[in-house]
Formats: sequence, structure tokens, C-alpha cells
Amino acid sequence: MNIPAQWQDPLTILGILNTAETIAIVGLSANELRASHFVGFYLKRHGYRVVPVNPRERTILGETCYPDLASVPFAIDVVDVFRTPDAVPGIARDAVRVGAKALWCQYGVINPEGGRIAEEAGLKVVVDRCMKVEHARHLGRMHWLGFNTGQITARR
Repeated sequence: MNIPAQWQDPLTILGILNTAETIAIVGLSANELRASHFVGFYLKRHGYRVVPVNPRERTILGETCYPDLASVPFAIDVVDVFRTPDAVPGIARDAVRVGAKALWCQYGVINPEGGRIAEEAGLKVVVDRCMKVEHARHLGRMHWLGFNTGQITARR
């Protein structure tokens, strides 16, 4: 599937990571072995306010869980999606309604309609990228080790 280049733009990604404070993770799992849980843990550890959005749980990572974005009683900067691609258009509409600034769809969560809904409403959009990986690459230890050079080599 072709993903528009602007939805994977490094400057957009860096801008989101540098300005976001509150990240609502839709589909955050209480299961410590799930990728969403690890990403939420990592982001919380790096100073972001993580808001779990999962109707099946009461708390995750010590934070109150909300059944949907509309139930979150404070401003959300980024909506990070760990759901199936067919759920993205509805989540994008909800992100627009709550005034989020960005829609971020994790690896494999690719839905062009959802991306267009968010983009046309003025949200920044990132698709098929992991927030934890991008944070580590641009701002974390991978950055410090030089992994954000855009070149991968085994030459010595």
C-alpha cells in the first residue's frame, strides 16, 4: 500500500515528539507483553503524559483508562493508534472532535481514509511508524549512538 510521503516525514515526526505532552494511546493493553504496553511505558518514562484508551480496563500503567477519546476530560496532543486499520477512520473523526493536534498510526495500522480525515481537519499525521522507535531514533539513545543518520552499514 502506498503511504503518502508527508505521513512519514522526519520533520513532522520530530515536531510532534518535541511539542507533545499528552498522548492518548487507543488500544493500550494491560498485558506487559504487548507492544502497546511497552510503548506506553517507554513514553511515560520519557516524560509524556500517557492516557490509556481501552474500554475493557480501569487502569493501565497506573493511569485511569477511558473507554473512548470523547471521555478524556482534558486536552490531548497526540492520538496514538494500536488498533486494526479498519478502526482508524472512526478514531480519526474522534481525534478531530476532541481537538487533538496529531494522529499517529503504529506499524501496520495503515488506513488512507483515516489519514485523510485527520489531515483535512488540520491534524499532523504519521502512519506506519512506531512512536517509541521514532523517539529513540530522534531524541533517545539511538540518536546518541548515531542511528538517525539515515545510513545503515556494517563497514568498519
